[in-house]
Amino acid sequence: MAQAILKKYYGIDAGQPFFDGKRVHYEANGNLYTLVPVTNVPENVLVELYEMSRHLVTNGDRYASAFYPSKEKKFLVTDGDSDYVLLENRYKKAPGNMRTGRKLAKFHLRGRTLSATITETNRMGEWKNYWEMRLEQMEKAWYRTVEEHPDRPFERLFAETFPYYMGLCENAIQYVVDTEMDEAPAPGDAGTICHERFSNETWGRKFIIHHPFDWVFDHAGRDIAEWIRAQYFKKTHTFRPDVRAFLQQYVSLSPLSPFSWRLIFARLLFPLHYFECVETYFLTRSEKEQNMHEEQLWKIVRGIEAYEAFLGEFYELSEVPIRKYHIPRVAWLKAR
Repeated sequence: MAQAILKKYYGIDAGQPFFDGKRVHYEANGNLYTLVPVTNVPENVLVELYEMSRHLVTNGDRYASAFYPSKEKKFLVTDGDSDYVLLENRYKKAPGNMRTGRKLAKFHLRGRTLSATITETNRMGEWKNYWEMRLEQMEKAWYRTVEEHPDRPFERLFAETFPYYMGLCENAIQYVVDTEMDEAPAPGDAGTICHERFSNETWGRKFIIHHPFDWVFDHAGRDIAEWIRAQYFKKTHTFRPDVRAFLQQYVSLSPLSPFSWRLIFARLLFPLHYFECVETYFLTRSEKEQNMHEEQLWKIVRGIEAYEAFLGEFYELSEVPIRKYHIPRVAWLKAR
């Protein structure tokens, strides 16, 4: 069906689809194409993603996907009841031994010069509000669960563990509040183009693709923290060399201020991994997926002490001069 849409609206004879990163791509005329369903994406969001894409492409990002016009010179096409946009990547290169930290710093430096007004996808200064809303929603779910005297293993485990993670969340919110009160942001703390959830898989494996539908406008610390979080859970016992190398690569091109370091730590302190696991469990009706999330929750809970130790040693691991920067610690977190 996608190939028929490419031919009908764009005049592109696409080859066989292939999966890379999180999406299906097509190859034609030496370029890569990605057809994105956008029926449920608000028009204002599409406009902002287009502006971000155009900015990066214009400013030399060879990996950024460009919005590709149809034969009728439209960026949005409608086929039946569905809307689509097409993205094009002309520069193809296998990642190989990619220095992710340095490439991310370069991506953020380009994104920081964006002049378009971003509102719908803007997350700057909103972490505290988002976390408070998520905490409130989960607290309501927890009360309902406790009142119903759960008999399912996941729900019993959620009932038992949520008070701990509520405390962790409150710590993270307070850390952001204190950071915004104590520290003056540096020029490098200005908003930039970031990713909803950045990891090694975000840019793909076979090719490097900077995909607009991964993006939000936020503080660079968002991407740094989420990459570290993903790497920690992927390599819980061997993550340290990767994290240290990633951060060294990043700061070699774009130094991080005390304000940045504190935001990165606050984001790691916020138990996003726990929240997403619980939220997804309650949203899915698939028993297979619920079982998978039950296993994931057990793994998260069994790793509480190890994650506390990671948080306790984070500044040392990152080689941050905490005394020089007057960075406060969370008193109960101690490296083991």
